[in-house]
Amino acid sequence: MPELLEIERLSAGYGEAVVLADISLTLAEGQSLALLGRNGMGKTTLVNSIVGVTRWRGGTIRLAGRDVTRLRPDQRAHAGIGWVPQERNIFKSLTVHENLTAVARPGAWTPDKVYGLFPRLAERRGNLGNQLSGGEQQMLAIGRALVLNPRLVLLDEPLEGLAPIIVEELIAALARITRSEGLSAILVEQNAHKILGVTDRAVVLERGSVVHTGDSAALRADRAVLESLLGVSHGGPKRAGAGPVH
Repeated sequence: MPELLEIERLSAGYGEAVVLADISLTLAEGQSLALLGRNGMGKTTLVNSIVGVTRWRGGTIRLAGRDVTRLRPDQRAHAGIGWVPQERNIFKSLTVHENLTAVARPGAWTPDKVYGLFPRLAERRGNLGNQLSGGEQQMLAIGRALVLNPRLVLLDEPLEGLAPIIVEELIAALARITRSEGLSAILVEQNAHKILGVTDRAVVLERGSVVHTGDSAALRADRAVLESLLGVSHGGPKRAGAGPVH
């Protein structure tokens, strides 16, 4: 498969702080990637750098062979990068349907197709964004990214803080997006076991550098490596406290 995303020796951060150091990775067309790491190791910063909202320090980012390193975030979106940030960023004063139609672009993903993916949204299509539960807002945020019909979608902690039943619904939807639909995706998530089950490859970051690259299924099956790299057991991450994720 041809490479869709190519990151070469990327360094980036915020202000004077350099968070990412000399990162290189690739993602093929139609592939999905789990971006893993303990809290504060640079996962969100890497996603933000692909989107274009960090301070660039060096290296290149190419999308489908095009150098997008110096493009503005809106230009990268037009080039085909979709983004679901932790904050979701839905229009809370618009209805569900208005949220989808306001940003939709021509392509395979339409509002109706999003409703098929998330029946809860179809039931609430006339509700305002601020009338939705946290899980429904996350579904809407994902739907908004999909109707842009991106070539690559970035999802930052899509399961964070959601009830188990909603998590299972979202996992099933993510599996459809990455497996059945074949959309290229990068997923940042603390629950390694769940996200490794719906991705092809995995990258682990530590202190802003890549320390592991490999097959998602192989990493999911290797408890010793998961414990070593991420401090996780089969039940999920071991956390001393709920600190900020960067």
